[in-house]
Amino acid sequence: MRWAKPAIETGQKMELDVPIRNTNRTVGTLLGNAVTRVHGGAGLPDDTITVNFRGSAGQSFGAFVPKGITMRLEGDGNDYVGKGLSGGKLIVHPDRRATFPAEENIIAGNVIGYGATGGEIYLRGIVGERFCVRNSGATAVVEGVGDHGCEYMTGGRVVVLGTTGRNFGAGMSGGIAYVYDPEGGFSSLVNYDMVDLADLESDDYDFLRTTISNHQEYTGSEVAKTILTDWEVQSSHFRKVMPRDYKRVLDAMASAQAEGLSEDETLARVMETSRG
Repeated sequence: MRWAKPAIETGQKMELDVPIRNTNRTVGTLLGNAVTRVHGGAGLPDDTITVNFRGSAGQSFGAFVPKGITMRLEGDGNDYVGKGLSGGKLIVHPDRRATFPAEENIIAGNVIGYGATGGEIYLRGIVGERFCVRNSGATAVVEGVGDHGCEYMTGGRVVVLGTTGRNFGAGMSGGIAYVYDPEGGFSSLVNYDMVDLADLESDDYDFLRTTISNHQEYTGSEVAKTILTDWEVQSSHFRKVMPRDYKRVLDAMASAQAEGLSEDETLARVMETSRG
């Protein structure tokens, strides 16, 4: 980690280009540990350390990476990309020489964003099963997922710019997911035990436009470009997946704030609501 010492000690911005192979696992974890040892949970300012990889990454690329570290992977990833992500930024897109449509091909494996607590993940392409399982705080964008998307999610936000597999939202108690569904088939793939499909509000559209713009800027996504170019029409195709208990808590907070309640009174209102 000697090369990153100036960034860690003084906040000097640094950028490094390195190759990667699928035998390189948990890449970024030691760098993240070095940042956390000095700066704790706050990390560094966004994009202080940027590492550009090219090749095929092994399992757990970007695991536990804290705020201030940006890792770009030009190629593809394995399972567990962004496991335990703690504030960092991960960007994965096909190699510059690739000729295939990214949105129709696999860019990473299963269980992406598992247990993430914060940060951002942008994936130009399709991933496997259990996308963002147990995510509690990260924002993630992807162009298609397999079965069990957002399983047991407790926080954060997910944007899927493509199709999903079955059992979407199983055990999802928090966070929000937005699925681009121009063909209208998504509703039959949702597990409704804990979630509903809700109407989007103005804040949702603002979030989506900003986040999809970031995805297009970081990955060069053609899907994002198409949606943004025809925003007024394409934005109407998003479906919002909202956990019922989470919505009750948000509504209670909004009500308490509208009544001018104190922080303690607001917390009491929320606790009462969460107990049902």
